[in-house]
Amino acid sequence: MGAIFTTAFLVGFSGAMMPGPLLTVTIGETTRRGFIAGPLLVLGHAVLEILLVTLLVLGLASYLAADWIHAVIALVGGIFLIYLGWTMYRDAVKGKISLQLDKETAGSAGMHPVLAGILISLSNPYWSLWWATVGLAYITTSMALGTAGLAAFLSGHLLADLVWYGAVSAAVDGGRRFMNQSVYRGIIITCGLFLIGLGGYFAYHGFNKFL
Repeated sequence: MGAIFTTAFLVGFSGAMMPGPLLTVTIGETTRRGFIAGPLLVLGHAVLEILLVTLLVLGLASYLAADWIHAVIALVGGIFLIYLGWTMYRDAVKGKISLQLDKETAGSAGMHPVLAGILISLSNPYWSLWWATVGLAYITTSMALGTAGLAAFLSGHLLADLVWYGAVSAAVDGGRRFMNQSVYRGIIITCGLFLIGLGGYFAYHGFNKFL
């Protein structure tokens, strides 16, 4: 049981550390809302993963691994990331967003982080593919120990996400005390451009699968 928890944590942590849309949004949202953005994004991410694990146990894996499903997720997810990145870039360039250190107002604008955590995860085709392959293998192994084994795997995996993104939020939140408006907007612009590029990459590969 301990081995399942530990390996799930280590594999999950290594995956969480890889650059991707959730990391980018965590950085952007933390500069706006403070440390709490990270845990809230992870909460949305966790809700979706718990639901997905339940569906995988019920036999969804074969559908998620299908090429056409992967293509649809890549295309739709890519378009969503392009839209999200564009709004971040546009609002930063036009000065519609500013660094708010007042905790009462810092989180008043934009999509709620829990919802963002869900949608950002759904927009990444490699997330669903990972769960249909590597994740399913872990689920199968852990299920040999029953519900407790599955719980050990899932708790280790989710804890890895919380530790990493919580650490990222803590670092960004600490740094924003020394940040001015220009630096803040530069970070948001950079994050927005990254999401546009990543979304374009996903959408391009998703579209090509239909050709």
